Amino acid sequence: MPDAPLIDVSKLIKRFGPKVVLRNLEFQAMPGEFVALLGPNGAGKTTFLRILSSLSSPTLGKVRVAGHDLPRPSSAVRRKLGVVSHLPLLYGDLTAEENLRFYARMYGVERMGDRITEVLGLVGLEARRRDLVRTFSRGMQQRLAIGRAIIHDPELLLLDEPHTGLDQDACEMLDDVLRNVAARGRTVVMTSHDLSRVEDLASRFDVLTRGNITASSARSALARDGLLAFYRQSLEAAKALPGGAP
Repeated sequence: MPDAPLIDVSKLIKRFGPKVVLRNLEFQAMPGEFVALLGPNGAGKTTFLRILSSLSSPTLGKVRVAGHDLPRPSSAVRRKLGVVSHLPLLYGDLTAEENLRFYARMYGVERMGDRITEVLGLVGLEARRRDLVRTFSRGMQQRLAIGRAIIHDPELLLLDEPHTGLDQDACEMLDDVLRNVAARGRTVVMTSHDLSRVEDLASRFDVLTRGNITASSARSALARDGLLAFYRQSLEAAKALPGGAP
């Protein structure tokens, strides 16, 4: 029997007052897929990720993640998720190690000490493990936020512009972490404006414009002119739909 989708979204609508942000959105992600979610600012990408991570509730529609229908039971879903958002969700008066220990205990991570050391090594912070997070740069906090998100080896990793604030070395570190996660058969959904970077990471590219997925392509199906051309063509096609520009 084929695997069921790890994420299954149907007819999703999200409103903020009179403003409709997501319009009958349809989306699926299978176990092991790495989906890059692309689109212009204001298209609804962050809102969509917040719904998938159970941090926001849909107005209407079906949202099923890791076997659970959202918005409830959110606590059960969150144990299967790793989330990197625009907020690091770290405690500034704790050390890097203490932050990871807090989250590892919350998720019931086995062999906690070994896992913390492993994750600190993955994100390049082993030498700063006993330093307070409030002394970290924005990029270092982002590295630790990535460590927090993967400490419990989640089934699904949701990342909202995770390369923001990272220097070149840190971006390459993050790419290595994401490749490691994907190689373990985990599912990744990531928003990004850096097409050149995600082109080498994702297995599928979805374009979110005007509140819905208007184009999708597997990496293997991209034309020779690549992801940038696909993205531009998708936005132009969306402008021709009823309602105007994305």
